[in-house]
Amino acid sequence: MIQLDPRTRIMAGCFSAVAGFVDVIGFLMTGGFFVSFMSGNSTRLGVGLEEGSRAAVVAGGLILTFVLGVIVGASVGRLARAHKEPATLALVTALLTLALVLHWLGLDILAAIPLALAMGAQNTVFAEDGEVRVGLTYMTGTLVKLGKRITVALWGGERLGWVPYLLLWLGLLAGSVLGAAGFAQFGANALIAPVLAMLALTGVSAAGSRG
Repeated sequence: MIQLDPRTRIMAGCFSAVAGFVDVIGFLMTGGFFVSFMSGNSTRLGVGLEEGSRAAVVAGGLILTFVLGVIVGASVGRLARAHKEPATLALVTALLTLALVLHWLGLDILAAIPLALAMGAQNTVFAEDGEVRVGLTYMTGTLVKLGKRITVALWGGERLGWVPYLLLWLGLLAGSVLGAAGFAQFGANALIAPVLAMLALTGVSAAGSRG
C-alpha cells in the first residue's frame, strides 16, 4: 500500500468504501452473515458446526462463493491482460447489478450470492503474480500494518507511513456507515449506490488504461 501511487491509493480507498457499503447491505439482508468479511463468516461457521445449525450452511456457502469470486476475478484479469483493472471492475459492477435485480424479483436470499462473488472478485483488482497488494475487504491485516507503521514512526522512521492504512480503514468504515443509513431508508434498494459508484470507477479505470 505504501509503495502505491496516489491515484491507486485513492481508487483503493473508494473500493474499500464500496466494500463496506455492500457488506453492511449483505449483513442486514441475510440476518447477520457477511459478503466480504470472511473471518466473521468463518467464526459463524465454527459456531454453526458446533450447534448443528443452518448457520453453518449459510456461512460455509458464502465462504465458498467468495473464494469462487476471487477465482473468477483473477481469471478475468488474466484474460484482460493490459485492461485487467477495468475488466475486473466491470465484472464487479455486473455482479452487484445482478444482486439488485434479484432483490427486485423478491429473491433476497439468492442476492447474497452475487454480492459475495463481487467482493471476492474486487479483491483481485490490485493483485500481481498471484499476490494481493491491497486487501480491500479484510481490515485486520490493514490495522496490523497501521500499528506497525505507527511504531516505525515513533522510533524515528518514516513519519507518515501509517496514513495510507488509516485512510483505507476509514474508507471501509465510511462505506459501512453509509450502507447502514441507506438500508434504513431504502432497504436493499440501497444497492443502487454501489452499482453507480462502481460504474463510475470502472469508467475512470477504463479511461486511465486507454491513456
